[in-house]
Amino acid sequence: MQFSEILATLPAIDHIAALELFDGDVLVARLENKPGTAGSVRVYHALMQEFGEINAAAATKGLQLYAEHTADAKAFQGKHPNIDRLLTLISNADEHTGTQSLTVKLIQQ
Repeated sequence: MQFSEILATLPAIDHIAALELFDGDVLVARLENKPGTAGSVRVYHALMQEFGEINAAAATKGLQLYAEHTADAKAFQGKHPNIDRLLTLISNADEHTGTQSLTVKLIQQ
């Protein structure tokens, strides 16, 4: 399935204005629910609902959800920062270094 088809199967995010990702108490990213990042908000929201946080297992599933964009992110590092973040979480877990998980805070509309 293509990313656009996968997005249609994920929970709605109409009630979310933004999503914030934290490494401990440190804000590492804020994803706005607006064109250009709404797809990532939807993916990260679905992962948070399923896993409770964004850890290596959630990141692995997230790469599947991003579908064709994952290969593009691997080929062009920096082009897809929200996918790069998932790749880094997986790498850190494999190497037992750095951030192992991110907590998610939903900012309501």
